[in-house]
Amino acid sequence: MRQGASEAEQPFLPLFISAMRLFPCAVVLLALLGVLRHGRASGLLELSLGKFRNVLLNQTNPVEAVIRNIASNVTVVIFQVHAQQSSVVISFDKNPSVNSSGTGVDKGLVSILRPQQSVCTWYLRSRDASQVLSTAISIPYMEKDPIPGGCNLEFDLEVDPNIYLDYTLVDIHIKFAPANLGYTRGANPPSCDSGTGQNSRWRLRYDVYQYFLPENDLSEMVLMSHIQKMSEVQSIKANGIKMLTLTTDDKTNVYFSSLPGQGVIYNVIVWDPLWNTSAAYVPVHTYACSFADLVDNCSSLSKLSTKVFFTALAVLGLFTCFFGHRFWKTDLLFMGFIFTAFFFFVFITRVTGLGYDVRLTLTAVAGITGGLFLVASWWRFGSVLLCMFIIGLVLGFLFSSMVFFTPLGDYRVFCDDVVFWVTFSSVALMIPVLFVGCPRILNILASAMVGSYTVILAIACYVYTSLAYLTLDLLRRVLNDYFSRVYTNVPFQTNDFIILSVWAMLALSGVTVQLRRERSEVPFPPHPYVTWKQERERRSTNVLDPSHHIPPLRERIHNKLLHIKEFFQKEQPAGERTPLLL
Repeated sequence: MRQGASEAEQPFLPLFISAMRLFPCAVVLLALLGVLRHGRASGLLELSLGKFRNVLLNQTNPVEAVIRNIASNVTVVIFQVHAQQSSVVISFDKNPSVNSSGTGVDKGLVSILRPQQSVCTWYLRSRDASQVLSTAISIPYMEKDPIPGGCNLEFDLEVDPNIYLDYTLVDIHIKFAPANLGYTRGANPPSCDSGTGQNSRWRLRYDVYQYFLPENDLSEMVLMSHIQKMSEVQSIKANGIKMLTLTTDDKTNVYFSSLPGQGVIYNVIVWDPLWNTSAAYVPVHTYACSFADLVDNCSSLSKLSTKVFFTALAVLGLFTCFFGHRFWKTDLLFMGFIFTAFFFFVFITRVTGLGYDVRLTLTAVAGITGGLFLVASWWRFGSVLLCMFIIGLVLGFLFSSMVFFTPLGDYRVFCDDVVFWVTFSSVALMIPVLFVGCPRILNILASAMVGSYTVILAIACYVYTSLAYLTLDLLRRVLNDYFSRVYTNVPFQTNDFIILSVWAMLALSGVTVQLRRERSEVPFPPHPYVTWKQERERRSTNVLDPSHHIPPLRERIHNKLLHIKEFFQKEQPAGERTPLLL
């Protein structure tokens, strides 16, 4: 039986041995197919329409991105790639040229499909030697969808769907090429300058959207996940904030206020009202700061001088918040400092070209001088009305800034500087006018509100918060003539709600404490100069008053100087000395 079985199994042994020899080769082949499919080690990246893929890029080995089996009703494919801080080169060919490639952190190319074409290919590599993590996506559009950048006359690409972004510490400038109408495969594109009627590109509308990344988060993966929300039309409308709508008559330039350290994504949706179709440009992001700088980079934006200045101001402001009215002269010093420092900083910035640290130091000196001058004017003249007018203006300045910090400030009517400043000044002057009959209430409100806000400014030096731009945007508008064209929208996230609660708690606590403490006290202290004169006359006429025998001020200063001089003189040795006789 065993021998017969072995004889029966003998024909299968060669087949089994051959299969075992081929098994490792099959395993290797399957592994290679898996790598090719996922597009990692071989330099091939297989994409699907409308789906993001993360890919590592380097400078030496370009990655070939391929889309296959494109449907016949797709006429245009926009391929885009995004990185956080390192530039990426995207091109139609392995050897990129100026007219067939783009370089940047957010770049895209438009592929106009030919009849029967079902495959598209692009090439990706990093511009720098280091590896770059990026994310890529290809988005299809049909024949009735408008083509972003289809009427480009300014940039290098023939059809340029990219948004170009520049930033400074003050503003962010985005610009893009006009779009063209969609058309079928193989047809000639519509003329960009054939007319201005409803059958031309002039009927297109452009909606500009803004999206804020989470505050205090500069990680790559957060950017990669959130930029997916601003790439396609429906997700842009669902997640972005629509800032404005441009017509073809408008320039395709938009300005926003700069928010250093805060990630922001911008995109534009072009809409064809005739066919009710839309297409999205390539989204672009910025942090309005540099990751590469050793000083003042995205992780450490506030200068040391700024931290020292606002921390010291916050200490005085916190004291004023709870004890401002009780310590009247300290309150005057604080308000006079803010009033003088603001106008002096504006003046010295506009007139001179001094560095920031020098200007801030001179501003601190000027603010202290202004505060002391306000205290001296109160001591000499004792005018409650004058002092409360200055204090009311400081509170009115803060209140008016709060009004224009709301979406009301982005209305186009306030782009006119005359309209803006007349409205702003009227709101600011309204505060001292309304409280002219109750100056003590005005002073308590001002010391609590302004004093607690200086604490918020100090917090903003260490942790990002949008509440700092409540007054900073106004300072930017004073210092920059072109800031009137800027949209000043800012994020308001969890961090801002917490800090706003702290501000409200400090302000309410300060008002409550001061009202309870001062309800049985006189509204304001007596005139200091009149009180001093009365005391001086009383001392000069009342011989029994011990203060009558106090020496005059000049003699007292002279005696003090003599004591100081004796302190530095060498002590004479004790004992008797007999002079030498000649």
